[in-house]
Amino acid sequence: MQKIYKVEVDCANCAAKMEEAAKRTNGVQDAALSFMTQKLKISFCEGADQNAVMQAVVKNCRKATGDGEIFL
Repeated sequence: MQKIYKVEVDCANCAAKMEEAAKRTNGVQDAALSFMTQKLKISFCEGADQNAVMQAVVKNCRKATGDGEIFL
């Protein structure tokens, strides 16, 4: 399953770091963050708890950049 989330990120480099952090999160099959549209597309692994996975994605992205916001 795929979902799209609105994000707020200030630079393309931070967007790339957030995308990589999201991709490394357990339960995420793939992730793509567009700096231009300020949207994050997440593909979840089969049977993954989307809410728990997204909480982990938010935590990992904050560690990677220190800023940037994902609106759940």
